[in-house]
Amino acid sequence: MAEVIELKRPAETAAPSLAVRDLHGWYDESHVLHGMNFDVRPGEVVTLLGRNGAGKTTTLKAVMGLLAKRTGSVMFEGQELVGLPARAIARAGIAFCPEERGIFSSLSVDENLMLPPVLKPGGLSREAILDMFPNLRERIHSVGTRLSGGEQQMLAIGRILRTGSKFLLLDEPTEGLAPVIVQQIGRTLIQLKQQGFTIVLVEQNFHFAASVTDRHYVVEQGRVIDEIPNEELNANLAKLHAYLGV
Repeated sequence: MAEVIELKRPAETAAPSLAVRDLHGWYDESHVLHGMNFDVRPGEVVTLLGRNGAGKTTTLKAVMGLLAKRTGSVMFEGQELVGLPARAIARAGIAFCPEERGIFSSLSVDENLMLPPVLKPGGLSREAILDMFPNLRERIHSVGTRLSGGEQQMLAIGRILRTGSKFLLLDEPTEGLAPVIVQQIGRTLIQLKQQGFTIVLVEQNFHFAASVTDRHYVVEQGRVIDEIPNEELNANLAKLHAYLGV
């Protein structure tokens, strides 16, 4: 099990940065989200846990405005996002790192890193990102798709840190990565949390999630069916195993 590092939890009385209420989402005629409800407070790392097909990734895409049809409410820092296009949501301060990473094969690591525009002040500088991910500094002139899977994940995360967004949606950032890279990603998320970032994490590996997360929402059939604070995770392992089928 990954090392658990104690971090100060955000105040439970803080108003949520993100408040999702009765969120429904569709792919064409397929109704995937069936009333998602959850909150994320400033400075938290929150994980969406669930089996494959539960609706976790679709939830991130719905928040980001990447579904053709969604209903309900997604309030971000007092602004309603449902009805806004993805570009407006990005400008509001939310950044999305998809599972497929989206590294451009025709661009170098440096060009991939510098591609997204700075949308808000306060983003990490190129040098700060390379300090966070030394592997990228060593491969800075390599073609992006010649990187290992772990290095591509670092590049995908590093790229969104330039934008100035302090609210991150990360979809399966450790999927298929070697344990040493998973540990490095974990240290990065802890560092980002310490710097004031708020993160929603979709993750299958709940042992990894437990090392970085404040709270877990369990998703099943497109809705949240349970909430487990991280400090109560060990007491709820049997229930969690039943939910996840592990």
